[in-house]
Amino acid sequence: MKKQISLNVQCPHCLTSLMDTENVLHDFPSIKLNITTPANRGIIHLCSVYECFDHRSNIEIKDNTVVDFYCPSCNRELLVNEECKLCDAPMVSFVLLTGGRVNICSRNGCSNHYVAFSDLTTEVTKFYNEFGV
Repeated sequence: MKKQISLNVQCPHCLTSLMDTENVLHDFPSIKLNITTPANRGIIHLCSVYECFDHRSNIEIKDNTVVDFYCPSCNRELLVNEECKLCDAPMVSFVLLTGGRVNICSRNGCSNHYVAFSDLTTEVTKFYNEFGV
C-alpha cells in the first residue's frame, strides 16, 4: 500500500497556515482557500494528501474552468509566474512547512502538480525526516 503524505502548507505572502483541521478530507486537514471563477466566488477545501485531487467547494466549478485561488487570511492571489506544462493555465503555489513549495494547476480537472525545493540538500532532508519516504 502506498504511503499517504499529507502536506502542511502556508501562504507564500503572509506565511499563515492554510490548513483547516475542522474540515478534513480522507482523515487529514484540508487546505482552505478563497476562490473565484468566471461565474462565482466561494471557498474550496483541497485534499492535503499528495496526488489526491479530491476537493469540496461551496460553489459549482465546471470541468476545465480556470480558478483563481486566494489566501483566506491576507486575500492575496496565490499564482506564480508559470504556466501549466499540460494545459497552459496559470500555476498556483503554496509554501511547505518542511521547506520548498507545492505547485498545482489552476484548471479544474488538470492533474499537473509538483513539489519544488530551492535548497535541495536541507529541504529534501527535512522532507524525508518528516515523511519517512
